[in-house]
Amino acid sequence: MSREQLAVQRARKSFQTGKSKPLEYRIHQLKSLLRFITERRRDIADAVKKDLGKSANGTELFETLGLEGEIKLAIGKLAEWAAPRPVEKNLLTISDEVYVQPEPLGVVLIIGAWNYPWAITLQPLVAAIAAGNAAIIKPSEVSSNSSKVMEELLPQYLDKDLFPVVTGGVSETQELLKQRFDHVFYTGSSTVGRIVMEAAARHLTPVTLELGGKSPCYIDKNCDISMACRRITWGKFVNCGQTCIAPDFVLCEPSIQSRVVEEIKKCIKVGLNELLHQS
Repeated sequence: MSREQLAVQRARKSFQTGKSKPLEYRIHQLKSLLRFITERRRDIADAVKKDLGKSANGTELFETLGLEGEIKLAIGKLAEWAAPRPVEKNLLTISDEVYVQPEPLGVVLIIGAWNYPWAITLQPLVAAIAAGNAAIIKPSEVSSNSSKVMEELLPQYLDKDLFPVVTGGVSETQELLKQRFDHVFYTGSSTVGRIVMEAAARHLTPVTLELGGKSPCYIDKNCDISMACRRITWGKFVNCGQTCIAPDFVLCEPSIQSRVVEEIKKCIKVGLNELLHQS
């Protein structure tokens, strides 16, 4: 039996004991995840620096700050999210107590992406923990240093059976996709997204796919063109352009086309000068 199969089996067996369901346990795990991010901030930043060349401030801004916000929101809202929700009665249920009770799905698979190796991988984990699920965490092998840190350090904070980290490349991911899950999260290309969805369909497993695509921008001739171009340039070049919603092309009226091109060129030059100055 492969290590991927064993990890899924252990997670399902642990989930079936019911220990992930109490709200107190979920909050404890979320607080432990928050503590991991706080205490291992330097390890995370060093790994991202080795993987992507990103600065510590960049890692803080685009990886850990958002994660901390997600965790704190989940902790604060969990009791409300997990509470029974009243349902309007009808003739068939008029004498009954009618409500919808949210329940955990079971064991979920999270397949992370390399361009934001922490935020994209751990944000679905926050949701999985809050909902009372077990989760198999598969970080991207491309961001190998982040993957290694996640594998070595995350089990020191979270339940090892409920939330195992499985590392490896294409073959390990393919082996995981052969297993039955109750939900699959995947972030990446449309090509791989089709493979993930096809594998999940064999077990009728629901999926959440965040896939790269075309992101056009339209600039109206009556708007603040300088500001629009500055924002578009930032969106295109942040994280070296490796963002799934980075602008792909710009649409505008012919009358402002030349100005748009010049404004974007100006923004690029200003950005480069600032980088050289910081260096």
